[in-house]
Parts: sequence; structure tokens; C-alpha cells
Amino acid sequence: MLGPGQDADGGKRSMSRLRSGTVGRRFTLLYAAGFLGSGIVLLALTYLMSGGRITDVAPGQAPADPSAGATAQQVAEVRRQLAEVHAQTSRQWLVGSLVALVVMAGLSLLLGRILAGRVLRPLRLITAATRRISAENLDERLAVAGPVDEVKELADTVDGLLERLEASFVAQRRFVGNASHELRTPLATMRASLDVAVAKPEPSAQTVALAGRLRTELDRVDHLLDGFLLLARAQHGALGDPAPVALDELAREALAARAADLAPKELTVDDDTRAGARTRGSRPLLSRMVENLVDNAIAHNEDGGTIRLATAHDAGGARLVVETGGPVLDQERVDRLTEPFERLGADRTGSEGSSGLGLSIVAAIVAAHGGRLVLLARPAGGLRVTVELPAAAGTEG
Repeated sequence: MLGPGQDADGGKRSMSRLRSGTVGRRFTLLYAAGFLGSGIVLLALTYLMSGGRITDVAPGQAPADPSAGATAQQVAEVRRQLAEVHAQTSRQWLVGSLVALVVMAGLSLLLGRILAGRVLRPLRLITAATRRISAENLDERLAVAGPVDEVKELADTVDGLLERLEASFVAQRRFVGNASHELRTPLATMRASLDVAVAKPEPSAQTVALAGRLRTELDRVDHLLDGFLLLARAQHGALGDPAPVALDELAREALAARAADLAPKELTVDDDTRAGARTRGSRPLLSRMVENLVDNAIAHNEDGGTIRLATAHDAGGARLVVETGGPVLDQERVDRLTEPFERLGADRTGSEGSSGLGLSIVAAIVAAHGGRLVLLARPAGGLRVTVELPAAAGTEG
């Protein structure tokens, strides 16, 4: 998925690739070969047709009137001069033909490139427009104008595909949002029923135990619904009023709020956050992104392990890095962790307090802000998560 910040650059890269790509080169060489071949044939015909016009004096031909003073030596001299003129003319014609051929070769390449560019121009425009369209702006269309030909049919087909994709995305997001809201009502009803049952005079021990277990499961379902709603909101790109946000502040806040969770596992935190890593977006969503990364680092770390948080900024934007220790992981499985309910190993399935949506939500928030998420299995073991976001306006790189 291309974020908003990548649209222009992606379109320029695609147009550059098409302009100098394999198809463009093939068209250029094809047109150039056609022009050059036509020129060679034309020069050959000219040479053949002009060869018979340069005549010579036939052997044995003598002047009609010997009394005019013509001698055999004079005739031979005339024939020699005619031969030299003929040879010189042939050389000049050959040199001129070679020069014309070289010039024609250059012009053929130039004309071939121009014609190839004009032929491929509609395809470049379609490619650039298609690359600008992502899940956040599926309402855009190519809307190619012009005569009904193969190119317009291709563009109309792509527009039809985008229309179907837009309807599918909208229906999916609407279903997730509506289902999550609708499920809250029966959950609230079940919670109220449990409270009523436990509040009765002298409830049985079995009732109290059952109520405790049900409350735990209801909390997990409620947490899952919150994840669904947040995921739908992030995928829909609902950022509200974007504002400058400091990633180092969000990282420190998340660590401070989870200090009690670090002690039981005796985790060591390496805080390498630095001021200046600022991006622009929704503070609640970005805060949830950092919290999910910290939660993931705590929940799926080994006892006595380490967590490293670092922030930085450069010309490319703001960057947040979260590293954890642990066993060596499979990179292919790590690449799938941004999919909903994807976990590493059976020990993650059914983890307490885990909805299986943590990194999916992170990926959706990063994409909504035009950033990039990179998950890397560390050679020494554990996971390295890197979030790259566009820098806020006015941030020094």
C-alpha cells in the first residue's frame, strides 16, 4: 500500500521506468531500424539508378574527322580524364552516402524515441495515476479521455476494478465498525447479569468463581472489539486534526505506564530516545501505535531480557526503533506478523490480554500516516521493529 507521502515519488519513478524501460527501448529500436532500413534501400536504389548515367568513351572509338587534329594520344587522354572524373564522382557519392547514412542513423534513433514516447505516453499516465491510488483514495479514477481505442478500454477496465475495490473496502470497514458496536450491547447485558448474580445475598462459591471467569473472558472480548474498532479507524485513514507529535515523548509515556509490567519478567530497558523525532498526525493513534509496540516487546520477551527503544530524525523523516531479545525467529513468519491474529509459535496463541491485532493495528496506523513499518528478525535473537514516518513541517533534519 502506498502512503500519501509516496504518491508523487512513486509516480515519477514509474514514469522514468516506462520512459527508459524495456518496451520503450524496443519501440525505439524498432522505429529506428525501420527508418534506417528505408534509408539504406533508398540510397541503394539511387546508386543503382545513377550508375548507368556516368558514361565513358568506348574502346576503339576515334574522332570522326581526323583532319581536326585529333590523334590517338588525345583520345587516350580524354578517356583517362573521363575515368578520373568517374572515379572521383564515385568516391564523392560513396562518402556522401556514408555521411548521409550516419546522419540518418542518428535521426532514426531520435525519431524512434519520439514516436515511442508518444505511443507509450497514455500508458505512462495510466501507470502513474494507478500508483497514486491506494486504499485511502480508492474514490479516484483514471478517467482517460479520447477516442475509444485499446488504451481507453484498458483505462476503463482499471476504473471498473477500482470501483469494485472501493465498494468492497467500504463494505468491509462498515461491517467491522457496525459489528463491533452492535456486540457491545450484549456484552454490557452479560456484565450486568453477572453483577446481579454476584450481588445476591450469600452467593454460592461456584457462582462467584464462574462470574470471575466470565468477567475475564468478557474483558478479552471487549479488548478484541476495541482492537477491531481501532483497526477499522486506522485503515479508513480517520486522522482527525493532524498535529505535530514527538515520538520520544510517546515512547517515554508508554514505558512509564508499563513500569509495573517490566518488573515480573526482570526486563532491562535501554532508553535511547532523543528529542527532535517529530511527525505530524493523530496523537491518539500514534500513542496507541507506540503502546502496542511496547506491549508486544514486554509480552513476547524472555525473562531477564532487554528492550531497546530509540528515536531519531534525519532528512528522510522521524524514526522509532523497538528491539527485543529472545530466541532466533524465522524471517518469513515475522513478515506475516502484521496480518490479523498472526502469531509466532503456539505459545502466543491465546496469550492473556492479547487480541492478536497489535502489530496489525501498528501497520494500519503507520500506513495511514504515510510511513513504513519494517519487521526484522535479529540474528542474535529477538525482533527489531522500525517505524519510519514523514517529518513534521519545520523539523530540522
